[in-house]
Amino acid sequence: MARPDINRSGEIEVFVRVVEAGSFSAAARALRMTPSAVSKLIARMEARLGARLVSRSTRRLLLTPEGAAFYDSGVRILADMAAAERDAAAGAAPRGRLRVNSYVPFGQHRLIPLLSRFLLRYPEISVDVVLTDHVIDLMEERADVAIRAGPLSESRLVARKLGQSPVVVVAAPAYLAAHGTPRTSADLDRHNRMGFCFARHIDGWPFLDTAGQPVIVPIEGNALVSDGEAMRLMAVAGAGIARLARWHVEPDIAAGRLVPLLEEFNPGDEEPTHAVYVGQGKHLPARVRAFLDFLVETVRL
Repeated sequence: MARPDINRSGEIEVFVRVVEAGSFSAAARALRMTPSAVSKLIARMEARLGARLVSRSTRRLLLTPEGAAFYDSGVRILADMAAAERDAAAGAAPRGRLRVNSYVPFGQHRLIPLLSRFLLRYPEISVDVVLTDHVIDLMEERADVAIRAGPLSESRLVARKLGQSPVVVVAAPAYLAAHGTPRTSADLDRHNRMGFCFARHIDGWPFLDTAGQPVIVPIEGNALVSDGEAMRLMAVAGAGIARLARWHVEPDIAAGRLVPLLEEFNPGDEEPTHAVYVGQGKHLPARVRAFLDFLVETVRL
């Protein structure tokens, strides 16, 4: 049973401040405490928990694995407490600043067109939106929700699936007129395959060969881009062949700006899209819960 004289929330706040400030002295200044008091408080926590949380050195403060896990939990607890107070004060109505990070194609073609409806429905919420295809750390970036494409690997995050889409290989008619149309996956060796300038979960494009066996075609070409929307625009301009989610290029295919290639050798893999966040259930801030429910209701891929 916990001792009633221990202010656990206060201890957690001090620990989180220490980690974020990078030193006991900097945290002490922010909290209007003495460095000695901060150091003793952390030492008492470590003694009570039976685990070392930080490794102290002359130059910097490093988290132990236990300290890193405790920090993540502490940030979440403090956020939940703040949200609970805000919700109670506002009658649990969704309000406050919502920080959203989205991969670029989804942000431009799905999220931003829907945001006016969301803000009209929840006028007490304000939204910060960042678009990037680079995977961010929600805790570091202080994001409430991240929209991600592809397989998920971070077990500490909770995810809600928004949909999934077949993946298609495409090129512009002008590119095909100049370089020919590949008839098998082996023909791609003679073509410009555009890629991304950041790590992906696969090193190449999956296909079936003429015998129906799975093969991976490496990505080799003279164009690397930062996001899927840039790749789509490069493909439409005739720069090379791209592999993108079908929902992303469907309007271009319908308009004749892009042509699907090697459909009979497509292995049928699909790209899922998830909204990922920290925390779950009743502990979610009302603004985050409202946003997630809105996405599930409105997004179509």
